[in-house]
Amino acid sequence: MSPGPGGARHELRAVRVVWQREMMHVLRNRGRLALTLLQPVLYLLVVGTGLAALVPDSAGAGDYRTYLFPGVLLMTVQMPAIGVGASIVWDREAGFLREMLVAPVRRGSLLLGKCAGGATVATCQGVLVMALAGTAHVPLTPGLAVALTAELAVVSLALTALTAMAAVSVSRQQTFQAGLGFALMPMLFLSGAMFPLAGLPPWLTVLCLVNPLTYAVDLLRRPVAGHLAHAPAAPAAWPTAWHPSTAAELAVTAALGVTALALAARRFARPR
Repeated sequence: MSPGPGGARHELRAVRVVWQREMMHVLRNRGRLALTLLQPVLYLLVVGTGLAALVPDSAGAGDYRTYLFPGVLLMTVQMPAIGVGASIVWDREAGFLREMLVAPVRRGSLLLGKCAGGATVATCQGVLVMALAGTAHVPLTPGLAVALTAELAVVSLALTALTAMAAVSVSRQQTFQAGLGFALMPMLFLSGAMFPLAGLPPWLTVLCLVNPLTYAVDLLRRPVAGHLAHAPAAPAAWPTAWHPSTAAELAVTAALGVTALALAARRFARPR
């Protein structure tokens, strides 16, 4: 669909309107927001505390909760990202999406607004959970908070774009939820979020290396490791002796988000 008479400004206004709609949905449903935050908090405080006694030294990080903390941040931003995809499928089934598509703006602008809204919500939720860094024995300095917030924004946009790409490719809510749940759980476990990846069988090592969440988790783990009193053996959380740089992991995550968003926009632009 061609853009409206306002050109780029008209498209940006459409992005802002859809972004505002996503933010209003979150602010109006505070119960859902609380439940979304509850799961990662329980993982950190309950699962992390319980396993800390069984795993005395996790990849050189000391307390298992310290090792788990970056993975908890990833789980925090993962839930709003899934919500964006689910809302696309739900809007399509409810007929609201059809009303949006008749607007004189590019469909890609509508999709960008939804992804931007989801990424904003995910980043804000990650910042809230970041306040629990002290329970994981992570000193939350201003420098660490800024670094993690910036990385969370990139990871959130990448995950949101991935779920949006999945959402525009299916037509039923049940198919989306079942497929995404089937894919995300193995990806989370093979990302290093829950346990170190060193010493895995070769076939699992390959799966870890092609798993985009592996790079996202390690990206969040690096600044945490750099602010610990005892320098951890961070590469122990990586599946191979070769360990990519922070810039490479950031580039991979950002490229994944841009590619997924472009593919989703292309698919979304096709008439149904």
